[in-house]
Amino acid sequence: MEITIGVQNLAREIVVETDATADDVAARVSAALKDGSVLELTDAKGRRVLVPAATIGYVELGSEEQRKVGFGAI
Repeated sequence: MEITIGVQNLAREIVVETDATADDVAARVSAALKDGSVLELTDAKGRRVLVPAATIGYVELGSEEQRKVGFGAI
């Protein structure tokens, strides 16, 4: 699933591809915003992304379904 995070005072967005479910990511975002702590996500390659909750402008959750590629997608 692709997650896009808009950060205040930055022109670029943070885009993370993760294997986590939308419900799991939404719960992490809500907890970080409530506590004022750091949002921590792990991408599909095992890298950790840390974003201070106070700087989060928005979080966009993509669909959980993987795109089909190739002739089998027709």
